[in-house]
Amino acid sequence: MPYRGPGKGYADVAAHFRQQIQSGDLAPGDSLPSVADIRSEFGVAAKTVSRALALLKGEGLVVARGALGTVVAPSPMVITGADRIDRIARNGLRYAPGETSAGHQVMRRSVVDPAVCEALDLEPGDEVVIRIRTFRQGDRATSIGVSVYSVQATNEVSELADEGRMERYWGDIYTERTGREVVKGQRTARARQASQDELNALGIDAPQHVSVAVLVTSQTFHDESGPLAYWEDVYAPGTHMPIPG
Repeated sequence: MPYRGPGKGYADVAAHFRQQIQSGDLAPGDSLPSVADIRSEFGVAAKTVSRALALLKGEGLVVARGALGTVVAPSPMVITGADRIDRIARNGLRYAPGETSAGHQVMRRSVVDPAVCEALDLEPGDEVVIRIRTFRQGDRATSIGVSVYSVQATNEVSELADEGRMERYWGDIYTERTGREVVKGQRTARARQASQDELNALGIDAPQHVSVAVLVTSQTFHDESGPLAYWEDVYAPGTHMPIPG
């Protein structure tokens, strides 16, 4: 039986702070409230707080720092892809504290990747717009974001083909201009060998004969007429990312 006071249980308390870390409201190095303050806020027993903090420590999200109490771990969680859209909608934060992006590239290319062709219902050789950037926490590259947009998407949101960062989520702009809602498909994950370009972007120096495994998540975006965009995130080895429960 979980410890439970008159208020919420330990899992609820842990979920609250996990969400704050994931959203960027709590940054690496920030202190969590004291045990007494958490007890008061949630109406729980001291053992409930201890169990909640132990859960977060086990997930690598927080660490004990003596007089500072419990603080957010240096790089506890990487948020990219569709999760970033949700975070912007929730609190307006495009980046978490300490997070930046670099290596922005925008290009028009003929698509040849079978996975992209299948996701966007394209024929090999069809033109797409590709946007690439590398996300960093401090001096460490954590992930690469690759976004591929169909002609239908770029015809309506021409800004996707422009250099530089998009100031708004492209799906909101698309919906405003077309009246058609953009829907996120199921996100999937797989492990594969990193390409040399990915190793370079992530700052991984590995001998050519050594294979480096990376986790890759992908997601397709649709409107009522069909697929519009395909997003892929490549995570550096050792990176922590949230998985929907």
